[in-house]
Amino acid sequence: MSARAQLALVKLGGSLITDKASSEAVRSEVVRRLAAELHAITSLPGIMVVLGHGSGSFGHAAAAEGDWSSADGDRPALDTVARTQDAAARLHREVIAALLEAGMTPFSLAPGSFMTSRGGRLDRIAAAPVLTALDAGLTPVTYGDVVLDGDRRARIVSTESVFLSIVPPLLAGGWKIRGAYWLGATDGVLDESGQPIREIRCENARQVLSTLRAGDAGEGVRDVTGGMRHRLETALELAGWGVSSWILDGRSQGVLSGALGGATSGTRVRAGR
Repeated sequence: MSARAQLALVKLGGSLITDKASSEAVRSEVVRRLAAELHAITSLPGIMVVLGHGSGSFGHAAAAEGDWSSADGDRPALDTVARTQDAAARLHREVIAALLEAGMTPFSLAPGSFMTSRGGRLDRIAAAPVLTALDAGLTPVTYGDVVLDGDRRARIVSTESVFLSIVPPLLAGGWKIRGAYWLGATDGVLDESGQPIREIRCENARQVLSTLRAGDAGEGVRDVTGGMRHRLETALELAGWGVSSWILDGRSQGVLSGALGGATSGTRVRAGR
């Protein structure tokens, strides 16, 4: 597959594809609709996707039951590690099944199989499987997962962290990243009055971040990897790599293809410092 194709990094948020208020509740119709939209996008010439998704009411619920979050410095219980990883993988299989049904050719990449951390920070990533899958014409699909940690036994890693880790090797491998597209259950980043902020630059990023609480998933439920604040912090880091982000309302049909085509919706985090 030619490296001249443009890459879109797409995340399907856990609040979008699951009902976080209920344990392990998949929004199957939403997942199938998004899979069909992604198939249409990847069928276009010159566009490929690296897809990620959150763990929603699967991994987040299992971690919360074990009183474990990505910010914890303590060693999680073995049972909590195993149950959280298993729950995240079960949701992943649902997403993969929908992609296959839509006609896509996904290739699963569990972060726990190609990443490790130490002291709560990612320290090793084997990016070759991502690059090789793309070269083969497959769609890499990753997700929020559990990775082994040399000091703390294990760590929860978000899709945001995975994307941040693979961007440098993608760029080094000659891929042009069209943008990162974060599909959630709100119309972008909302200001204090509940209205979407249409564009965020480095000049107003600090002010916007000050209004967001860590762990606020946008629906009043706990997000053990940081919620909207974590997403925006990630988008700002990607901007430093020259990658713009669009934080979008994935509940609206066609919003992803619209954003790829230049339509204005949600919040744009503009590349550059």
